[in-house]
Amino acid sequence: MSETKKTTAEELNDVQAIKQAKDFWGRYSKPITYIGGLVILLAGGYLIYNNFFKAPNEKKSIEAMSRAEAYYAMDSLDLALNGDGSSAGFLKVMKTYSGTTAANLAHYYAGSIYLRKGDFKNAIKYLEDFSTDATQIQSAAWRMLGDAYMSTDKKEKGAEMYEKAGKLNAKDEYTSSENLFRAAMAYEVNGKKEKATEMLKLLKEKYPKTSTGALADKYLARLGVVNID
Repeated sequence: MSETKKTTAEELNDVQAIKQAKDFWGRYSKPITYIGGLVILLAGGYLIYNNFFKAPNEKKSIEAMSRAEAYYAMDSLDLALNGDGSSAGFLKVMKTYSGTTAANLAHYYAGSIYLRKGDFKNAIKYLEDFSTDATQIQSAAWRMLGDAYMSTDKKEKGAEMYEKAGKLNAKDEYTSSENLFRAAMAYEVNGKKEKATEMLKLLKEKYPKTSTGALADKYLARLGVVNID
């Protein structure tokens, strides 16, 4: 089959398209090359960072924190926090290995230590900087934040943190029910009767067999709420 001969107009269009392509490349070839090179450089830099800096740094941070965790387990809180002169404490791990998983966890440990010491400002500071996808640990952090805020003039924030902790991990009946109960009591302290009622109703609905769930009706009655079944 013979090829269909192009018309003069089609040939002119082809020539114009080629000319435009050449003009475009002539004008933008350097920027395109630079951008392509930058993408390659960034990709290579990311791989180098992960393989030669991040991974070894993660390992070093875990090793550095092991002694602090041991002190924490022994209730040697000052040594866990500040180190013993030869091994790092949680505060140094945060500073030296910023951005690592261990440094993030060090915020959790430090926050819990300051809470136990009654230093609520620092407890809040470090616990607010901690985050994890592990729901049990995150709910524990939010519960501690609730405790810390309730010991300051930001008690409404404390109630909110208890609520967040109570709703995060529904499968954990014991801690979730306890956190919802704390949220109810905290909202009541803040004069938020409707929110306190909401927390108690949720507690009764989801965790009726827990020790705090069994108290829900009593505290609802205290708030003037009866016959909610």
